[in-house]
Amino acid sequence: MAIETDQKSPSDGKVWGFFKLPFRQTGNGSGTSSSSASNLHTQSQPHVEGSSHHGSTNSVSSVAKSLLPTRRRLKLDPANKLYFPYEPGKQVRSAVRIKNTSKSYTAFKFQTTAPKSCFMRPPGAILAPGESIIATVFKFVEQPENNEKPMEQKSRVKFKIMSLKVKGPLDYVPELFDEQKDQVAIEQILRVVFLDPKRPFPALEKLKRQLADADAAVEVRKKPPEDAGSKLIGEGLVIDEWKERRERYLARQQVDGVDSA
Repeated sequence: MAIETDQKSPSDGKVWGFFKLPFRQTGNGSGTSSSSASNLHTQSQPHVEGSSHHGSTNSVSSVAKSLLPTRRRLKLDPANKLYFPYEPGKQVRSAVRIKNTSKSYTAFKFQTTAPKSCFMRPPGAILAPGESIIATVFKFVEQPENNEKPMEQKSRVKFKIMSLKVKGPLDYVPELFDEQKDQVAIEQILRVVFLDPKRPFPALEKLKRQLADADAAVEVRKKPPEDAGSKLIGEGLVIDEWKERRERYLARQQVDGVDSA
């Protein structure tokens, strides 16, 4: 049964919704008439700069703005979960597409509650406005204990994605987040969800496509320019080794601050 929330006044046909007068007169109509006249007189008064009414409006506005949620700079797909195939005793992969939906360059950074069994590639980066990247997450799946079900583990491991507005294209370094802690925003907390690889899940099929796209992007980045010679290829091998060492170092730093999430 539908419930009518709007009331119509028989006198002027105006519609009144959720906003109602704070006081209602129960006596004769003289009180109502005087109250209406007083309200009209107040509304007709000119605005005085620096008046108390103006100050109170500003204070209410500031409070209202503080209650509004922080606008996100990144769009994640999946939005709040990381899907992994459940294969105990193996290292499995998940993926998340990260897109910069803001109008400025934005840095992002991963953190996890399980740095010993998880690591991200890349652990962080800087995205131009509108740019997107597929980040790959690696996790070692431990054997269940005491007949524990896989679904019971989804709330144990969490990943946090943070963002930071930066000025122009820069080389990503994790120290950016330490230097500007007051400007860092928590974009999302991602929880781990295991899927049975032997059963058809739409999320699992989507994960396979994202992992294929991520692998293809990595191969493209590994290829040297067409006019490059063997010297650049050799330098690329050194850079790849340096990146692996850098990722191992960052993986040890990713546990800070996640437990409080």
